[in-house]
Amino acid sequence: GFKVLASASHYWPLEDVDGIHEFRDTNGDIVEGMVNKGIYVAEKKGVTFLFSGNYQNSCISNPEVCGPEGVTFSFFWKTQDQQAKFLPASGGRVISSRFKICSNEGEGSVEFYTLGNAMMKWKASFSPPGPYWTHVLFTWKSREGLKVYVNGTLNTTDPDGKVFYDYGDPSANLLTGTEGDQTKRYVNGAFDEFIIWERALTPNEIEQYFTAAIGVQVLLSSTLPWSVMTTTTKPVLSTNAYRPIITNLTEERGSFRSPDTMLGYLENVSFSLPNKSLSENTALSLAEAFLKAIEDFLLLPNWVDVPEAAHIFGSLIQTIDSVMAHVTFNLDENSLPLTVEGTSSVADYTLVKMHPQALNLSHYRFPSRGQSYISIPTEAFHEKAWITIVGLLYHNMHYFFHNINPMDTKIAEAAAYKGYMISATSYLISVKVEPLPKLSHNLSGSPLITIQLTHKLTPRQYSQALNKSNRVHLYCAFLDYSNGTGVWSNEGCVRESGDLNHSVCLCNHLTNFAILMQVVPLKLTREHQVALSSITYIGCALSIFCLTITLVTFAILS
Repeated sequence: GFKVLASASHYWPLEDVDGIHEFRDTNGDIVEGMVNKGIYVAEKKGVTFLFSGNYQNSCISNPEVCGPEGVTFSFFWKTQDQQAKFLPASGGRVISSRFKICSNEGEGSVEFYTLGNAMMKWKASFSPPGPYWTHVLFTWKSREGLKVYVNGTLNTTDPDGKVFYDYGDPSANLLTGTEGDQTKRYVNGAFDEFIIWERALTPNEIEQYFTAAIGVQVLLSSTLPWSVMTTTTKPVLSTNAYRPIITNLTEERGSFRSPDTMLGYLENVSFSLPNKSLSENTALSLAEAFLKAIEDFLLLPNWVDVPEAAHIFGSLIQTIDSVMAHVTFNLDENSLPLTVEGTSSVADYTLVKMHPQALNLSHYRFPSRGQSYISIPTEAFHEKAWITIVGLLYHNMHYFFHNINPMDTKIAEAAAYKGYMISATSYLISVKVEPLPKLSHNLSGSPLITIQLTHKLTPRQYSQALNKSNRVHLYCAFLDYSNGTGVWSNEGCVRESGDLNHSVCLCNHLTNFAILMQVVPLKLTREHQVALSSITYIGCALSIFCLTITLVTFAILS
């Protein structure tokens, strides 16, 4: 970890803080770019000036010249109320000509700027530290955008940034301090170990440095009162690492116009979720915030005309599954069994973490009410410890799976009718269980999953289905991600019964399911075509002959 620190271009150890190990503790001082103890202005102003030298053409003064290597800023940070004693390096804000760090009303944020020809701003929000030392590190690359790490773990990102035309003083140096009306209540903070690398550190390097800096991983409750949290408290991990992600999802609503960009943002959210437990309330808040972002995604204009819509929405569903599975798996084990239920304009959902013995029914059913559901025999859960169940019933997702080329599916029966497109004709429903339930490999055996789905036919589909000259094929299908992208398949599923209004399927696995419909015009055999043609010719000839006699008769009798 200290080898990583030794590669820094600028380093300010600032104060000696118990629990935060400095480079000089083990290996002497770094001479390059180091200002021992910083340079302080009057304490009553609550600021500390960190001189970084005159680097007019460096990556620090101008991120545009960082190149593909990027840049990294690292520091330890804590906040305390205004009655607490000022530390020499104190403030509620850190500002330079190219970045800004703020703590305001329960939210921490990092803003990063590039000026000149490409005037852009990247912003990422996270839960600010309380009265305990917290390590904050952010990296920036022109192609990857801004990434914020809290206590060695990726916390939040802004991969795209926004155009921005006005920011600060381009000649400003690195400054920490408070600002605003001193008669109002404001948050004071303390900073330590301020470091700059003229490259973006890798996640492994970040974790190595954080571990070296604190010596060992220390985990304490953030609810400890200020009276026992002294200025020498070691860094601790926030008990709610999900709050900044929820805040960011809320703030970014309505800021995307491109489906690809927004899908990339949502995928980044799923990748950046911390592997930490969360309470029922936090799980509900995260699920609601994420589904509201999905709602914005669905409201993007002209989806119906996008040719690759089915592929995009296949990736979207996979991302939703990933987020919901992560939330369920990390539900606080101290409050089990636990069920989190909710509904939104996107889907009804249920997140369950429990022991199979809590199932005192013959089947587990999701949702518990309604005509569309998935039923799992309880015997499939036998000999399992704690299980997690994620259920989603999407309200409108099926509208985006239309005009699917049968050659792009793994449904052999549909591919036999090449050229006749497939459309989803029911709700999409998803249930995932970990560990996997024990199901029969044979579709004639047991136990098997039962899926009942009500059909949602459009007027055009209903008209086509009632047309006697068409043959309607209904497939029990699921999105198969075995090749990395969602491809519709019916392997391991069979349509047991149903009619034009509903279908009942049996499957030997769990995933996302829907009923797909393919309408194929009836094709006549050669013999039938010849017979019908002969009848047509003979009938027309007789009609013409009779009409001629009729006309002659009228002519004579007139």
